[in-house]
Amino acid sequence: MSEENLHETQPTNITPPSVEDTSPIRVTPAPEETSPKKKKRRAWMKTAGMVVLGLVLILLVSGFFGYRNGINRRMNLELDQRALLTAEQFTLGVLDMEAGNYARARQRFEYVIGLDPSYPEVTTKLAEVLMVLNVTATPTAAPTPTEAPITPTPDTRAIEELFTKVNGHVANQEWTEAIETAEEIRKRDAEFYPLKIDGILYLSLRMRGIQKIGRGSLEGGIYDLTLAESFGVLDTEADGWRNWARLYLTGASFWDVDWPQAINYFQELASITPNLHDGSGWSASQRYVDALVGYAKFLESQSYWCDVDELYDQAFQYTGNAIYQEMMLAAQANCQ
Repeated sequence: MSEENLHETQPTNITPPSVEDTSPIRVTPAPEETSPKKKKRRAWMKTAGMVVLGLVLILLVSGFFGYRNGINRRMNLELDQRALLTAEQFTLGVLDMEAGNYARARQRFEYVIGLDPSYPEVTTKLAEVLMVLNVTATPTAAPTPTEAPITPTPDTRAIEELFTKVNGHVANQEWTEAIETAEEIRKRDAEFYPLKIDGILYLSLRMRGIQKIGRGSLEGGIYDLTLAESFGVLDTEADGWRNWARLYLTGASFWDVDWPQAINYFQELASITPNLHDGSGWSASQRYVDALVGYAKFLESQSYWCDVDELYDQAFQYTGNAIYQEMMLAAQANCQ
């Protein structure tokens, strides 16, 4: 081919790309199409999630209240069962009394007192049983026949009237009057129903002793119960009241003299019979707290701050009074 033909076949309108044009090629994504089906599906899933969440919350709340109701039902059931057991044992004790099985009746009545000390008439029934047991436990010896001269039968009508009177006092729980009348019978005729009079004195002294201790006359109650013990063995309840009264008086003897000893005695009483009090009305629970504070004040006066916070903490734990918590924190700060 000739040079002329070669020049004629080469293109003359091709322009090479500029070297300066180096920008990257941008690809714009196409907009995503949102179909109506996808919108419905998302709305349904959102609604379903809310429903599931609501169901979970309902189940949790229902479970909580169900658990609490279950506890309440169990507690009520236990109380009902305890009440039924108490009533059953009291009734059986009365039946044992009527059948003459006084030892068994005593066990039942003491069991009832252990479950519910305030159960109606249980204390009186126990006292009646103890009176019978003490009378039958000490039978009198049969008199030895002698050839003593025949003496006229004394007129016992006045004593019979006193005996009827003393039984009325016992029935009305007038213990002081019953004791005075029984002692009057004994002065007039020591041989008039001696075992029955002993039983009346035992019962009346026992009941009055417990009554005195409950009202704050601790020494008088201890004295009555000690006198009752001379006529028969004290039962568990009466002996418990006497021991509590003794503990109270012993703890009070250490007051403002030996604070740790006072704390020990009244801490025990506060856990057993917190309302036990003396003639001033100062209860065992209040004495326990005041003993803690009294000992803490004494240690503060000696600058033993690191031993004080525990005492205030015990007072706070027992009473829940925030004042003792503040005192505890102040003592801890002084200790540091």
